[in-house]
Amino acid sequence: GANILRGGVVKPRTSPYAFQGLGMEGIELTKKAKEETGLPIICEVMSIAQLHEFGPHLDMIQLGARNMQNFDLLKEVGKTNIPVLLKRGLSATIEEWLMSAEYILAGGNENVVLCERGIRTFETMTRNTLDINAIAMIRELSHLPIIVDASHGTGKRSLVEPITLAGIFAGANGAMVEVHENPECALSDGPQSLDFKLFEKLAKNVKKSLVFRKELE
Repeated sequence: GANILRGGVVKPRTSPYAFQGLGMEGIELTKKAKEETGLPIICEVMSIAQLHEFGPHLDMIQLGARNMQNFDLLKEVGKTNIPVLLKRGLSATIEEWLMSAEYILAGGNENVVLCERGIRTFETMTRNTLDINAIAMIRELSHLPIIVDASHGTGKRSLVEPITLAGIFAGANGAMVEVHENPECALSDGPQSLDFKLFEKLAKNVKKSLVFRKELE
């Protein structure tokens, strides 16, 4: 049920000792996955150097939450035509998020998709607080498509499906979901990753929800 494959080729981590991805070796593995599945591929870039190194191999790039206001990187991405997924910063306001997108648009790259992935609040029960308000607000304020990432937004496998579907009904155009064949063995983000069976169920329900939302509109 997936439309695009995102691999953790590079991964900004709070601890310098945590697994941070495979770099160019990961790009080659992701390209192999593209050949085998036919899916377009996306991965994160964290610097201008990575943009130029990884970009030619990718169908889309991701600018993660921690680079949402890396203005030099935003300007350089604006000079390209490669589609970009711009995640909301951990503590960014909606206006700041849209202004970051504007940096890319002003540079000439109009291929921007926004991603609500949760913000940092006082709540500790979940990894982040996924801002459903922001999804509906973005639909009012911007022409840009927006997707919801409940994997990072909650950090809990059991919450990924209900919060993803809530995001869809709030107006999200699609969803990002982390998947692993054996989440307990994942080197990164295992507690929030769905296994294949759970992902297949969610993908079907997302498509049903998009159809039902359109009928309601």
